[in-house]
Amino acid sequence: MKRIAVIMAGGSGERFWPLSRMEKPKQLLPLLSDKIMLEEAIDRINGLIDRQDIYIITSELLVKAIRWAVPTVPSENVIAEPCKRNTAPCLALAAAVIKAKYDGQFADDEISIAVLTADQDIRPVREFRKTVASAMDFIEIDKSICTIGIPPTRPETGYGYLEMSSSWANLNMLGTPEKDQEINILPVKSFREKPDLDTAKVYMESGVHLWNSGMFFFRLDTFCEGMLKHLPEVGSKINDMADEYRDFVSDAYDVDSVNVGYIFEKFPNISIDYGLMEKFEQIYSVTAKFHWDDVGSWDSLERVKCPDQNGNITEGVISEIDCKNTIVVNKTAGKIAVGAIGLDNFVVVVTKDAVLICPKEKVQDVKKCVQELKNNSGNQFV
Repeated sequence: MKRIAVIMAGGSGERFWPLSRMEKPKQLLPLLSDKIMLEEAIDRINGLIDRQDIYIITSELLVKAIRWAVPTVPSENVIAEPCKRNTAPCLALAAAVIKAKYDGQFADDEISIAVLTADQDIRPVREFRKTVASAMDFIEIDKSICTIGIPPTRPETGYGYLEMSSSWANLNMLGTPEKDQEINILPVKSFREKPDLDTAKVYMESGVHLWNSGMFFFRLDTFCEGMLKHLPEVGSKINDMADEYRDFVSDAYDVDSVNVGYIFEKFPNISIDYGLMEKFEQIYSVTAKFHWDDVGSWDSLERVKCPDQNGNITEGVISEIDCKNTIVVNKTAGKIAVGAIGLDNFVVVVTKDAVLICPKEKVQDVKKCVQELKNNSGNQFV
């Protein structure tokens, strides 16, 4: 069985503005360590999947930057989407490239794919690798799709949820990394959209709801047949796109080299959850035994970094007085000093050309701020 990893890395990371920009979004930033987040995602699957079998799907704008940032991945494996069409068309494009690349070497039912993301905090890595290996073992012998569900630790309204067919909490899944417990895989009853706060509280206490990690595992034939059945306007074009790629699979081509734009631009803007996962008959989930965080907005830093005795997280040249539970980040390389006085539950971020100030409870609205800047000033500051 040939194992492939597809890492989706096309997002613009707008909720991490002003540090995250169109040409250098959060997956290309060292938010959690001295490595960029994309490099950490690649390192996590080291030993499970060979580097030459890792594919990164991104935007045309980011292709060159990603090829430069992660030279251990073959440059021809960094694939540009012709335009932005959400995760279902993105993964259909990945399937087409994989079909073309391994044509004549492996049949579709001999290729298993791990769909991973480029911007999550996951540790310890050993537990993650064990979980991924178990999920891939499962889908390689069973014509199904598997995901990783995360036990909720708070009533989170920013994540989708998985409703399990039975309680994951009774499976003794959450042992310490030192305990080599058996990994259990359970059927997913339904996908639940991002809830309001009251519903999130119910989900957290239910014992049958998990956060949807956005990572998926399937055989290539399972995915293509599922897309053809449940999202035929996309699934019926996978082979056509593969035909366009066959002459280019060994080249570090640009988006204009392969003529799939005329196909891709007609696809609906639809997520893989809506387009396939919610309709597929055999969806399973492994319950994670590792720490996981989506690192989706500035307030997530307080879950992945160590605050001081007052709950503050600071970086750069900062003068902080009487602040509590506040994040202050100064990325001006010492050219500007930032003073923060009496702030409580705020986020302050300063870069060479932009300043963000907002209450923590409003960090999801940073995306709106970016859109307003685009409307007023074009792409100059985004």
